[in-house]
Amino acid sequence: MASSEKQSEVNVRAPVRAIVFDLFDTLVDLYTEKLPHIEYRGHMIPASARALHAALPHRSGIDFDMFASTLAEVDKEFQKSHYKEGIELPSDTRFAALCDRLGVSDAKLPSIMAHVHMGLLREQVAMPLHHLGLLGSLSNRVQLGLCSNFSHTVTALTILEDYGLHSHLDAIVISEEVGIRKPRTEIFEAVLDELAVAPEEVLHVGDSLGADVDGASALGIRSVWITRRVKEPETSLENHDGAAPDYQIDDLADLECILDETSTA
Repeated sequence: MASSEKQSEVNVRAPVRAIVFDLFDTLVDLYTEKLPHIEYRGHMIPASARALHAALPHRSGIDFDMFASTLAEVDKEFQKSHYKEGIELPSDTRFAALCDRLGVSDAKLPSIMAHVHMGLLREQVAMPLHHLGLLGSLSNRVQLGLCSNFSHTVTALTILEDYGLHSHLDAIVISEEVGIRKPRTEIFEAVLDELAVAPEEVLHVGDSLGADVDGASALGIRSVWITRRVKEPETSLENHDGAAPDYQIDDLADLECILDETSTA
């Protein structure tokens, strides 16, 4: 349910003209915990690693141990150069670097690997049944946008089409396209520009305190923290040292009430 009081003291602001959503675990749910896992060197790793290894040319001579350890090394390096700096890493770029490190020369292989990986992720996506009707209702009141951290734009757009959400969105910004990830302000500014609204006229809804709440708050956008898929929200909020969400909800349907509250602001 929507909190009866905001999580932080705020001044009276302009009425809301747009709602911007995160994608995963906000508009749709991504059940990564349901991805099949395998045991590797005493640890459980996603079975997708096997599927990616199988995408290598038959005569590459690269065994799974070499493949898995090289993938881990590449990901560790990209963690420093990209993710810690708020720079998006396109899936094709990730797998191109992996192929280069493995000495496999095949211009099509990175895209094939990205397709395999994203196909497995799509199988774990689901949407609460009432979300489609809710977006239809909300779109009659305000503009709607999407601002998502995701490394493969085509897959994100396909998921939106799969669930009929695309037609309700006036702006769609994916981090792969802009090269920047939340919480950096540039990606929020991109969606504001597409919607032609000011920060104080927007609600941003997302499940991440760091990416969504902190990023939105840095620009003066009102934040709505959706906890439907958040484990132990109270503990998460207590341990968060960034901005407090302006609203906390466990169902997107509560946005109707928030709009009612802010319509007379």
